[in-house]
Amino acid sequence: MERAGRVQGKVALVTGVAKQNSIGFATCKVLAEEGAALAIVDISDKVHGCAEALRRLGATVSSHTADLTEMDQVQAAVAEALRTHGRIDVLVNNAGMVVEGREEDFTDFPSMSEAQWDFGIAINLKTQFNVTRTVIEGMIERGCGRIVNVSSVTGPVVANPQESAYCAAKAGVLGLTRGLALDVAKHGITVNAVGPGWIDTGSTTEGERAGALNTPLGRAAHPEEVGRLVCFLASDEASYITGQLVVIDGGNTIQEYKGPSELYY
Repeated sequence: MERAGRVQGKVALVTGVAKQNSIGFATCKVLAEEGAALAIVDISDKVHGCAEALRRLGATVSSHTADLTEMDQVQAAVAEALRTHGRIDVLVNNAGMVVEGREEDFTDFPSMSEAQWDFGIAINLKTQFNVTRTVIEGMIERGCGRIVNVSSVTGPVVANPQESAYCAAKAGVLGLTRGLALDVAKHGITVNAVGPGWIDTGSTTEGERAGALNTPLGRAAHPEEVGRLVCFLASDEASYITGQLVVIDGGNTIQEYKGPSELYY
């Protein structure tokens, strides 16, 4: 007997899909393989190229551009998606970290400007509020829904220097996840977060690759591995899981020693 996809017949809205070698694109690919139709949103016009690539893989997908820090643009993009697909069953809040074409900001806190702080909070946390606030009413009306927020181990579990705004925002994503999970549980909606560690994407730096080699599993995760976790949390298989942070980091945050293994073992 052929197995039905884990999200067969669902419509998933995924934010932050501007690169094909990314968590966002890989998540879309997994969701489509598991039966979902997709609406993908990004500030960059490259979202349309990602949609074409997904169609070539057999996905049903619409693409939309919006600055997700601006509520009016979010509402317009979601309205377009609803006109195309009729409803949104799954929301994956993946957008964050950087804007396509702009370098990630590394600034230590004593040197950080108010504008830098506000931008870090806006791109990593406000975006998730804006999209969720726009989508949630439809889920409440239908009495069901799955929301998966992409947080990080950075912030909720560990921290890196020169990333205090990012840490604060990603920790805020976990707080949002837990608070929202309580508010909407009575409506049949689950809300969870994933906490990626070192992931091998197109923006991975040399330092991040070195860090990944020193995880217990000895490598970075493939983006598809994060996508499969997101898909699980978006499926009926995760129907009794809500308000949780699921860490996917190859065991990195459970080890005290993080240097080269040959120097310790």
